[in-house]
Amino acid sequence: MPPPNQQQSPGQPFSLSVNREESGIPRAGSDQKWVYPSEQMFWNAMLRKGWRWREEDIKQKDMNNIISIHNHNNEAAWHEILRWEALHKKECPCGPSLVRFGGKAKELTPRARLRHWMGYELPFDRHDWVVDRCGSEVRYVIDYYDASSVDRPNQGDTILDVRPALDSLGAVWDRMRLTYWRWTH
Repeated sequence: MPPPNQQQSPGQPFSLSVNREESGIPRAGSDQKWVYPSEQMFWNAMLRKGWRWREEDIKQKDMNNIISIHNHNNEAAWHEILRWEALHKKECPCGPSLVRFGGKAKELTPRARLRHWMGYELPFDRHDWVVDRCGSEVRYVIDYYDASSVDRPNQGDTILDVRPALDSLGAVWDRMRLTYWRWTH
């Protein structure tokens, strides 16, 4: 019997893969990497979050594409976190690892809210990722924006806004340093 999150949901219009792919993201406290959800796990998670699809809205092959986009976005988010973590290479030469993550799609970040007030679109999702920086936990905020309305060739379907959460003086300092470098170089 597969675990409950790998079982077909009642009324599901087609069967989905239960195969999972290993990510490139190191898992804190182990030598392993995080493992991405299967198509079935993703489907069940979306149902738990209130999504309901009609059979004409989505096809079985669409789930494979959704999983590919999901996994690509997570790898891209991790690479952006690594860019921020490069500021701390001396204090953490072995590099960071991911402790935990959580979706907060209904909670807007202050930056997303401010951008919306200025006329920009709202993000379609938000995640908070907690990273282990050689014994210190650091929280990152990721806003996911739909790139289809922006003329950015080779950007993909999603624009990620990844940054340290403003919950420590170190995070404030990192964001100030990077803003200064972006404006002066």
